Amino acid sequence: MLSVVSQSVVSFSAPVAPVRHAVSSAAASVRMETVSDLETLAKKCNPVVGYYNPTSLCEMEFWGQSQEATIGFLRQAEIKHGRVAMAAFVGFCLQSNGICFPWALTLEGVQFSDIAAAGAPAAQWDALPTQAKLQILLFIGFLEFWGENAYALEQSGTKHYMRGGKPGVFPKFNPIIPHPVPLELFDPLGFQKRMSEEKKATSLVAEINNGRLAMLGIMGFVAASKVPGSVPVLDGLVTPYAGETMAPFSASDNLPFVSDMLGISPF
Repeated sequence: MLSVVSQSVVSFSAPVAPVRHAVSSAAASVRMETVSDLETLAKKCNPVVGYYNPTSLCEMEFWGQSQEATIGFLRQAEIKHGRVAMAAFVGFCLQSNGICFPWALTLEGVQFSDIAAAGAPAAQWDALPTQAKLQILLFIGFLEFWGENAYALEQSGTKHYMRGGKPGVFPKFNPIIPHPVPLELFDPLGFQKRMSEEKKATSLVAEINNGRLAMLGIMGFVAASKVPGSVPVLDGLVTPYAGETMAPFSASDNLPFVSDMLGISPF
């Protein structure tokens, strides 16, 4: 996906167009998905259930955009949240079993093992220093910004998912933002480059199914930790959590407005 622009000057020959232009043209020709495409994909994901849509979301036109753009948004949202849920599911299992990095978390000497000793995964988040929480949230915000960046997507040979780009593609950092890590976030080892189109299609279906299952799984963990007995199959397997699952900051973080927000009851 990384385009390399090279030109050679030869007498009496027409100028060679940069490769970047060819990439842009190819990206512009990508066909946007329709409801019919969703029906076909649904049958591949689960032939028994097939296309089941109790809502009319995919038939809407979000923010005055086209129906195809709305489908692109929904497809991107499902793939992205599925990937996050898969990582969260694995992380929850590891943290619940006290597995952590064997080194210091901060320059002040706070160890990862100190955080792991706090209890349940959600309690471990509460035990993190405020600076660590802010760094994590700011990094997530940067990834969100970069994933929506039209220029970065174009330089990676694709377009925005609401403009005909392929949902789930994350733009490259290099050469736009040189960074010390040699691997990109999306397909870091280049496995997809060696895949056939048939293999890519099969892997996409597997990723969607795994992501859907992981979303159910992680929410089951969260529910079981907060409301014991709410997920009978997890009784006795998940450590109870007494904090606020929807509050990324606690009063001990001493941040503006946090104490006031924690004191607001939804009931």
